[in-house]
Amino acid sequence: MSMALPDAAAEPAPGTTAPSDLATRLQTVRAGVADAAGEAGRDPADITTIVVTKFHPISLIEELYALGVRNLGENRHQEAQGKAASLADLDLVWHFVGQIQGKKARQVRAYANVIHSIDRESLVSALGSEEASVDCFIQVNLTDDAARGGVDPANLPALVDSVQATPGLVLLGLMAVAPLGAEPRRAFAQVREFSEQIRGQAPDATALSMGMSQDYAAAVLEGATHLRIGTAITGNRPVL
Repeated sequence: MSMALPDAAAEPAPGTTAPSDLATRLQTVRAGVADAAGEAGRDPADITTIVVTKFHPISLIEELYALGVRNLGENRHQEAQGKAASLADLDLVWHFVGQIQGKKARQVRAYANVIHSIDRESLVSALGSEEASVDCFIQVNLTDDAARGGVDPANLPALVDSVQATPGLVLLGLMAVAPLGAEPRRAFAQVREFSEQIRGQAPDATALSMGMSQDYAAAVLEGATHLRIGTAITGNRPVL
């Protein structure tokens, strides 16, 4: 399974429109990504913006599709599964960006094109398959709190080896979330360093999934190839 293409390559569906506020937010983020890429001397076409649509209705995803968005992110299995099934007729790339229970691993890989949150050996085993491949990232924990998800950096090399040796998993690179209260660019620079350290083990695993609504510019400056952006594009989540 190949790496997802940036949404900039997708054209809006002919004859369709979307609310101007959503279109404006999307354009603002795209411009921000382009500005950060320019500052870093990078091509913005090399950066995939994943719009995270947690808690938002299918109608919003259809509006995003009309605006050219093809890469969608979800972090709750049941919600993601339902959305992917309902929108199966659209050429969407589904990114699962949340924590995965081992018992749900097979169900997640049935609809997810890319999994961003591999963080332990047992999950690697659960996701392995002799029949089909799925692109994936290893999530690195940049905090001392194990509950936040991600592998301890000290255990990263062993997990890289495990993913590399497991049929059905194609390692794209590393994923991380900047710790609360930390300076984002410094955190993302640390992830970039981890990426460079594992290059000997996995020379093709060069992608970096990092950067969200509040810190995506810093992530681009440190080499992010995949941004996971929610409210800056979708607006506030509906009150449940």
